[in-house]
Amino acid sequence: MLRLWTEFQSRFNTEDGASLVEYALLVALIAVVAIAAIILLGKNASSV
Repeated sequence: MLRLWTEFQSRFNTEDGASLVEYALLVALIAVVAIAAIILLGKNASSV
């Protein structure tokens, strides 16, 4: 049982998962900023 627990912990203590989540959050933030900029610039361009 202890061996199973230590193997489970070793699989989830790697840094690969954390960096993947960080990259996903960064891409999502860039996408939100880009969409907001397009919406705001699109409204200003259509009113001009």
